[in-house]
Amino acid sequence: MNENILVVDDEKEIVDAIEFYLKPEGYNILKAYDGLQALEMIIENDVKLIIMDVMMPNMDGLKTTIKIRENKNIPIILLSAKSEDMDKVLGLNMGADDYITKPFNPLELTARVRSHLRRYINLGNIPNINLSPTIENKMMILSSGGLELNQETKSVTLDGDEVKITPIEYKILELLLSNQGRVFSSHELYERVWEEDAYNCEKTVAVHIRRIRQKIEIDSKNPKYLKVVWGIGYKIEKIK
Repeated sequence: MNENILVVDDEKEIVDAIEFYLKPEGYNILKAYDGLQALEMIIENDVKLIIMDVMMPNMDGLKTTIKIRENKNIPIILLSAKSEDMDKVLGLNMGADDYITKPFNPLELTARVRSHLRRYINLGNIPNINLSPTIENKMMILSSGGLELNQETKSVTLDGDEVKITPIEYKILELLLSNQGRVFSSHELYERVWEEDAYNCEKTVAVHIRRIRQKIEIDSKNPKYLKVVWGIGYKIEKIK
């Protein structure tokens, strides 16, 4: 395995504890103690996943997440002692993929790491190339109007322009585009995309849906593609 995982926390004991839990899984643990150090580590190393505290000196986890998201889709799991929903939503809105509150369960952390890494590596190993429009390749393209998802290149385009998305966002779009017109509840989306039991997942799903809308809709408040069916769930309309 030997995938590089970057752990960022100003408390050395927390960093060492996470290394203790994850190293037996075969991961290579890189360490940083504030956001600025984290950005340097990402430049210098092939980081596959980041576990990062929210409250840190010099540059906190939220600002660091925003900076990383300018050109990287590395999975980011935020850690914080705060458990309020607004703090969780804020972190996800900044571009984080997941959020775990301290004190965390080592088994839960390990499972989340494994799940996010699997999605990221599966998507990241596919080269982003232009395929000739053969019949076989066309069968790998899911589309609704000007929105296209290419399952071969693992890419998304809108009216021919590339849309930068995270692995979680890709999986949500892939599921909805594969089942156009069908409504998925938050719980079903979470269990099929995150591959975990759904518990208090509504806000997490809603934030990711909002982020996708911001990327694929001209007017996210009056969406063309990704619709909310109030009280039930989400769907992508079938548009020719």
